[in-house]
Amino acid sequence: MEIHNLSEHNSLLNQFMKEIRDVNIQRDRMRFRRNLERIGEIMALEISKTLSYKAEDVQTPLATASVNTLQDKIVLGTIFRAGLPLYQGFLNMFDDAENAFVSAYRSYKDEAHTEIEIHREYMAAPDLNGKTLILVDPMLATGGSMDASYKALLANGQPKRTELVCAIATPMAISFLQSTMPQNVTLWCGAIDPVLNEHKYIIPGLGDAGDLCYGEKL
Repeated sequence: MEIHNLSEHNSLLNQFMKEIRDVNIQRDRMRFRRNLERIGEIMALEISKTLSYKAEDVQTPLATASVNTLQDKIVLGTIFRAGLPLYQGFLNMFDDAENAFVSAYRSYKDEAHTEIEIHREYMAAPDLNGKTLILVDPMLATGGSMDASYKALLANGQPKRTELVCAIATPMAISFLQSTMPQNVTLWCGAIDPVLNEHKYIIPGLGDAGDLCYGEKL
């Protein structure tokens, strides 16, 4: 599995990564969501550079111009609920893409909240055969939700290639996905943080992305 850590390169992405981590800026939910959306837009541009293109002619008012245009059939997927703002950034760029949605969440199996399990309840997706699947989720802590969602989507066909996208990942999650994903999968990270705490939250991370986007849940 090929891995891209975009924090290793200087770009405007790092400014928005800083803001989604900042405990003071996080208090503004609308800005937090918009920053995730901006991160999605920038990452979509980076991924677009690796896709397939073909020269096509377009008629201007004065002459004919040749333009390299995207040939991949894109399916954008996300995991409810935290993935929605990051997904929206991708949809802003790949605005004619088909779309896929998976409801997957984690719960604690023990009273100390140290062991988790992944639950999946809902999926809606088009035919994936021969298409480019871009599956986004902001926090890749253990990799369990991403893996479960990807495997659920395979019920709708085999993508030609798959791009997994997160704002923040951990080495633990990356190692897990490397052991479970096929060779035609690439992982794109806004940053890679070193560890998980005992409750399986990324450190330094940013907290609970879903709660920061939409408010605390019961």
